[in-house]
Amino acid sequence: MATMTVLSATAVPDHVRGALTRWLIEVTPQLYVGTISAKVRDELWQAVSGCVGSGVAVLVHAAANEQGFELRTAGEQRRKPIDFDGLTLVAMVGAQGVNGQGMAEA
Repeated sequence: MATMTVLSATAVPDHVRGALTRWLIEVTPQLYVGTISAKVRDELWQAVSGCVGSGVAVLVHAAANEQGFELRTAGEQRRKPIDFDGLTLVAMVGAQGVNGQGMAEA
């Protein structure tokens, strides 16, 4: 079953952007939206996350959980998804990383 998918890909190679535009619409620079199957979504995510290099990628898609969506990230970024009793929260990460050291206080 096809579901709505949103993918943000910053600083990825042109060939990855080309692959994304075959399946998704680039609504603004580096933001892709579309309704695709789970198989296509997973294949696209493998291509993007494998080539992200120094860039950043974020994938959001519908899921059968409490929040109704799943979040995946690739690359170096300050925001990291954290599982908190089945809910995905986003933590701001400092220089040392997640796990309490360097995490910004709310």
